[in-house]
Amino acid sequence: MADDGNPRVRDYMTRDVATVSPDDTVREVAERIAESDDHSGFPVCDGRHVEGFVAARDLLLQEDHVPIFKVMATDLLVAHPEMKINDAARVILRSGIRRLPVVDDAGNLVGIISNADVIRSQIERATPGKVDKLMRTLESIHGVDAREERREVPLSELTPTQGKVYADELEGRKYELERGLAEPLVVVDTPGDLLLADGHHRVKAASRLGIDEMDAYVIVIDEPVDIGMAKTAEKENLEAIADIE
Repeated sequence: MADDGNPRVRDYMTRDVATVSPDDTVREVAERIAESDDHSGFPVCDGRHVEGFVAARDLLLQEDHVPIFKVMATDLLVAHPEMKINDAARVILRSGIRRLPVVDDAGNLVGIISNADVIRSQIERATPGKVDKLMRTLESIHGVDAREERREVPLSELTPTQGKVYADELEGRKYELERGLAEPLVVVDTPGDLLLADGHHRVKAASRLGIDEMDAYVIVIDEPVDIGMAKTAEKENLEAIADIE
């Protein structure tokens, strides 16, 4: 992250980028697009230098043997590694494109930034504020010291503190998980308990998808403490994710 606290494109871009050559044919590129997980297209590069971008729509009604340099888009929107992520988000939003090639000062491809990367950047920036507020509240109410960790937590060890979730939101969380866009959980780790403070829809969706561990912000309290959310779990007989309705 930059010294001014503003995350940059380089912090979130994908560096390993699949490309095609200007001399590749329409048929070859169409096959590549059909075989790829992302059907939006490819940067067209001569060596590392970006010459254009080819999307599936550019191939429509073209003969199989036509070289890509004849059909690719050359009026490109690109990002620079030092561009603020918020500025890249505006370009993606206003243009309606899904991915921006990231080029250095010489016009060489160094990565790609997608709308999914932008969403992930917003998620990762929003959650820490929520965690810090909860941590300070716990310290103030219970007169204890707490610290924050970021780690993977086994779902089987979590104690839920909310007994019900909603079907429509559950589908939304499932969609996010399948695309790597899920916000980290917020968990409170006390002696003998790993309490789920935030993320009940996410863990329920993850459980249905067969996911065993999830990324989490963990508030660690080393002293035994009688936390209100633990009382809620006990009152509602919540011991595991399966108990969430």
